[in-house]
This record gives sequence, structure tokens and C-alpha cells, in this order.
Amino acid sequence: MSLTYPEALVVGLVQGVTELFPVSSLGHSVLLPALLGGRWARDLSVSAAESPYLAFVVGLHVATALALLLFFRADWVRILRGLGTSVRDRSVATADQRLGWLIVLATIPVGGTGLALEHVFRTVLGKPVPAAAFLVGNGLLLLAGERLRRARTRPPAAATAGPAGGRPGPAVSGMDPALSGVERERPGVDGAGSGVDGAVAAVAAVAADRRLAGVGVRTALVVGSAQALALLPGISRSGAAMVAGLVRGLSHEDAARFSFLLATPVILAAGVLKLPDLAGPLGAGIRGQVLAGSLASGLAAYASVRWLTRWFSTRTLTPFAIYCVLAGTASLAVLAVLAAR
Repeated sequence: MSLTYPEALVVGLVQGVTELFPVSSLGHSVLLPALLGGRWARDLSVSAAESPYLAFVVGLHVATALALLLFFRADWVRILRGLGTSVRDRSVATADQRLGWLIVLATIPVGGTGLALEHVFRTVLGKPVPAAAFLVGNGLLLLAGERLRRARTRPPAAATAGPAGGRPGPAVSGMDPALSGVERERPGVDGAGSGVDGAVAAVAAVAADRRLAGVGVRTALVVGSAQALALLPGISRSGAAMVAGLVRGLSHEDAARFSFLLATPVILAAGVLKLPDLAGPLGAGIRGQVLAGSLASGLAAYASVRWLTRWFSTRTLTPFAIYCVLAGTASLAVLAVLAAR
């Protein structure tokens, strides 16, 4: 496999953006080489049994995960501290402890499914036509999620009910009114406090994590399991998780935040598992390109999560759904023309 530095930078940027946007990074990694043709189509195939391109692409996941860790660093400090004190005290009493265990439980289904089925799904379906078709399906899934969310919208009088089943969750009913007020009024908050006063951002982040800690085990498992759909190239991990969260009653903002927190250990694990491949024969001649692509991926991922946390504070999945349907349909048309030549 030969991979130039410009190609590595392009793939890195695409990976960093599409991994967090609800538009499928794997689908784009499959379709981009096929649509560009030439050496890309010949060499850059994720469906090959021993694919250097796959090792390169999955290796970029480490940079994406590190960007997420950096962005949500204050949250992860609280979550990991909560898990540590929970194990030490053998109790689950605080919001941080509950959220930590919810993330652990929600990660188990996608982790087990990925280990069992990733190779089969990638080699059988990691081809341009299935990826384009699944990209269309991803758009329809996002549209369906928005439709179901609107159908589930409850009147203001019921707004204090818990997001998962009508019972007020501890993080919602017991929230400090001051925190709730900050959360309602802010235009958007990211893990670094950019765009708002750092203290206000920190308070609002704590409020958001308290809400997520009250979603319940069933909702966490549903959202976590939905991530397994991303094994199908063209289906977005973050998109599937967000749709599951919306269906379970989360707001767009909380569904996005939960999907990003859940994605961090999954993406990091996927990248770490492939790092030995890059250290071996599959990485020969491309390690410099991997570093360049990883830098591009990390920067793009950080910018993406910062932008998306603001977007979903007031907006919906619909524009991404339309993009997926149009891009998938156009890709199928182009691939049909290329196949007919």
C-alpha cells in the first residue's frame, strides 16, 4: 500500500469530522476511495482481509478519542473519580457514580458485538454499493428518529417526568434550580468552556451530567446497543445512539452529549486494538502518514464536537439526514455509471 501525505491528511480530516457527525465515518472511508477511483480505489479497501488502509483508518480513532477526552476532560475526571469511589465504597450514590456505571453498562453490548462481528460485517459489507445503500438508510433512520421524537413530545405539565419512563429521575427532580436555570439559558457549552464564562460552563456541564445520570439502566443499554448498528458501513454510531436517546425521551443536546461520552471508550478501544497492526508489516512505509493523518483527525474531531454541542442545543438531526440520503443516492448513481463502463 502506498499512501501520500496529502491523502493521509484528507482521510484524517474526513475521519475526524464524520466520526462525530451523524453521517458514518466508515461509510465515507469506503465510498471516498471508490468515488475518487484510480490508486485510491485499488489500494484503499477496508474489506480486504489484511488491509493497511483499515489499520490506518482505525488508527486515526485514537486521535479522535483523545480529542473527545480533551474536550470532555472535566467530565471524565468526575466520572472516573466517581467509579473509583463507587468501587471503594461499594455503593452507587452520587450522580458521577451512576453516570460512570451507566457508561460501563452501555459499552458492553457494542464492545461484545464488535469483537464478534466486526470482521464479518467489514469483509462482506465493506464495499462501495452496500456502504452507499446503508448511508441512505442512515438518513432515513435519522428522519425516523426525529419523527418519533415529535410524536413523543409531552406537554409542559409533564416535563418533570423522567426521560425513560414517566418517573422523575434523581438527576432531574433533585437538580439544583440554579443549575437548571443556567442550563436553560445558555446558548451552548463545551468541555473547555469556550464561548461562555468558564465558571458558567462548568456549572452547566455538571447539570448536564446530572441529567444523564438519571436516564436509567434501560435507556443506557438501549442507547449503548444502538451503537452496534455502526458495524454496518454507512450507519453512523453517533447518529444511531442519538436516535435511540431521542426515542427514549432525551433532548437533542443530552442525546448528543451521551453519545459522545459513550463513543469515547469505544473509539479508543477500536484504535488501540489496531495499533499493533501499524507497528507490524501493515504499517511499513506509512507510519509518518499515520502521524500526519492522526493530527488532522484529532484537530477535526475537536472542532467537530465543539461545533456539534452548540448545534444540538437548539437544532435537530434533519440536515444530516437529508445529506445522508442525497449523498448515498448520488453515490449509488455514480457507482452504477462506473460499473457500466
